[in-house]
Amino acid sequence: MSEQQTGESISNSNGHVQDHAPPPQASAARPDSGPTDEDHSHSNNATRLGNDLKDRIKSAAKGPPGGFDDTPLPDAPPGYTIRIIFHGASNLPAADFSTASSDPYIHATLKGTQPTRHKEDPDLVHRTRTARRTTEPEWEEEWVVANVPPTGFTLKCRLYDEDYPDSDDRLGNVTIKVPELNDRSQLFPAPGKEFHAKKRMGSKRAYLVKGVTSLLTSESITPRVRISMEVLGKSDPPHAQMYTVGPTTWVKHYSPLIGRITGTKVNANADDDVQEGDDKTDSDDASSKKKKKNQKYDFQAIEMQLAGPVPPILYHRFVEFRPIIGSMYNSTGLRGKILNKALHRQHRRVYNFDKSTEWGSFPARTEEAALQFLKLTHFNEGARTYTYVLTLDGMFRFTETGKEFGIDMLSKHTMHSDVATYIACSGEFFIHKRKHHHHQHSSSLNPNPSLHSNPSFPPMEEISSAMESQTLDSSQTTHNPADYTLYIDNDSGTYRPDKCVLPQLQEFLEANFPSLNIVTNHWEDETLQEMKQAQRTLKKQQGRMINMVMNRSQSSISSAESELDDREEVWEEQGHKSKREAAYEVIEDPSKMKDALKAIVPGMH
Repeated sequence: MSEQQTGESISNSNGHVQDHAPPPQASAARPDSGPTDEDHSHSNNATRLGNDLKDRIKSAAKGPPGGFDDTPLPDAPPGYTIRIIFHGASNLPAADFSTASSDPYIHATLKGTQPTRHKEDPDLVHRTRTARRTTEPEWEEEWVVANVPPTGFTLKCRLYDEDYPDSDDRLGNVTIKVPELNDRSQLFPAPGKEFHAKKRMGSKRAYLVKGVTSLLTSESITPRVRISMEVLGKSDPPHAQMYTVGPTTWVKHYSPLIGRITGTKVNANADDDVQEGDDKTDSDDASSKKKKKNQKYDFQAIEMQLAGPVPPILYHRFVEFRPIIGSMYNSTGLRGKILNKALHRQHRRVYNFDKSTEWGSFPARTEEAALQFLKLTHFNEGARTYTYVLTLDGMFRFTETGKEFGIDMLSKHTMHSDVATYIACSGEFFIHKRKHHHHQHSSSLNPNPSLHSNPSFPPMEEISSAMESQTLDSSQTTHNPADYTLYIDNDSGTYRPDKCVLPQLQEFLEANFPSLNIVTNHWEDETLQEMKQAQRTLKKQQGRMINMVMNRSQSSISSAESELDDREEVWEEQGHKSKREAAYEVIEDPSKMKDALKAIVPGMH
């Protein structure tokens, strides 16, 4: 009797009829015979149930699905490095009626034909700068991608009109399919080729006006996009991993409203973040101390495109610790779709593009790259702690966050990743100015360089002394990246990066930020926790602890300080739920309606 039949026999005996079991009389007539088929059936079933129980215990011990994924890259032939240049566009419709123009940009998606580790792996994307008030934009912006498969690729360019805070208007699509690549492929050499955009995906409102004007001028209403492509040669391994080589860029997103809500201040003049103390005379130093720097409320979200490839071992999936989490990431079910849409909207709000957005570039893997990173993090000023996400294509996103922030969604790695199923790594980091500079490499902080994920921190007394000496006086700030240490960890409940990948994270960051001292450590390390607590304490001493109560007027903020002092310890232990998060919890679990109303309606018991 087969295992399948045995299972069927047991099922039938438990349910209605036992088709395959021998009659009771036959069993009784052979008392000296060996084990019957029925005995084997029960034995096999018990074994199977035991194995199932063991599997469940192992699964429970491992925790919910997600976190570190050791799936290797699939086998793939050597790919090619290509350069794509977005030269410009013409004959675009005017999406802004008041100016009779648009603020156009291209959002490009590159999809290869090579196999992937999982179907949820994201495609490569690139966004050009926004050209202001024009229907004939010129970007002249390049995108260099490595390991594009020889079996071809598809480049999809979506034209948009930037219209923050409203939704951006679609101006058309251009899809370019390349069936194969080789060393002799010409593609579309400079000055490029003009491609007609598909209008059916564009804004009907914008094309209505364009159509009316075209009747008077007899001109075509079809937009055109000029793009060039060339093959630069074969790429280095890993061949199955497409990645961005360049350009290495940074984008600074501003949000004064979020800055006022969270109490986050920055220098009104960015040059005040760094001033060379060694070049000052005594008189200059005295005058600078008298001169108070102007500050403004502003929340800043930073994106840095680093040079790839990201080490393949840096590969983490969201942790599905509740069923609603899977629904949220996959946008399935009513509650899942609502949460997914809300987080995408939150990401766009924090990483918004508007007229205040700043752009820049830096040479890849140079000290200038490290210096640019320090500028974007304000060096060691203000005892800031940052939450970060590193994408699979080397996009480094971070904002200043911490337990003291009342807006919970800003500290969620889900929002920073834009609800990505897979990322490279996530956690928190902060920067210290080294008290005594010896121009040593980051690995020298560790007596055993092979154990980067468990570095030997300086003595805690030395750390505390160094932190106490850190003030808002920018005369202590220098331009040398070797004077600073980046402490970065894997503190993320959303993706739960494994501590085994921290050496590769450190090597990747060291390659992109030369001269900057980098220490990686597991989030549970006691010394790291002490340093984070010292960071929060210093921040509070400097007057930047901003446990703000939502929807209070500016005049009532000072009267709330005593209340916040009382609540601070509770927030540290239990966390504070904003009205938005309380509403989301009701969506996830309607039984929490009463608790949500207490959070939303003041004074309700």
